[in-house]
Amino acid sequence: MAQEQPASKPSKTRETAKFLMIVVVITLVLRITIVEAYHVPSGSMENTIMTGDTLLGNKFLYGILLPVIDVRLPALRRPRPGDVIIFRHPVESGRLVKRVIAVPGQTVEIRDKVVYVDGEVMPLPETGQHADPRILPGEMSRRDNMGPVTVPEGRLWVMGDNREDSIDSRSWGFLDDDLILGKAMIVLYSWEHVKYKPFWRRLRWNRFFKILR
Repeated sequence: MAQEQPASKPSKTRETAKFLMIVVVITLVLRITIVEAYHVPSGSMENTIMTGDTLLGNKFLYGILLPVIDVRLPALRRPRPGDVIIFRHPVESGRLVKRVIAVPGQTVEIRDKVVYVDGEVMPLPETGQHADPRILPGEMSRRDNMGPVTVPEGRLWVMGDNREDSIDSRSWGFLDDDLILGKAMIVLYSWEHVKYKPFWRRLRWNRFFKILR
């Protein structure tokens, strides 16, 4: 009687391909449902967030926005004043990162660069800055003097920490909840866009895995 042939072992190439496929699927699931990396191309949040930072955003906290069907799942909580959030640009294409200043029902007013929420001063974060000492009158610009305005339901008031170099709610108004993508959690890595430096000298090692507050 002929002996049975041993079952052939799966080839190394097939096993590697299967492993890579699993990694890709897991990565896509995580990217869609929980976390995603975002690159920051501008300085509107300096020095909290620097140009060249890549952030890790928590998409789960405010409710996952499912792609294609554009449906948002239930959130663990709503954004709060002080949260740094990532969202789709309300006017143009692209993504922005700003700080939540006020939520529905709260009143915002800016007097000589000082931000008031419900009559109380909301101080500029320690890592924020006023790069331009000039104070512009409200008739000329809403940058340093405006309001009061009350945030309606389903909207937020957001501003950049680099107050004079940020296009935010002072320019395009309230932010719609539907545009929110997630909460900025940490800086994964950061590097300067300086061509004359070699790559390893552009890296800002002190910003790697920096928790955002």
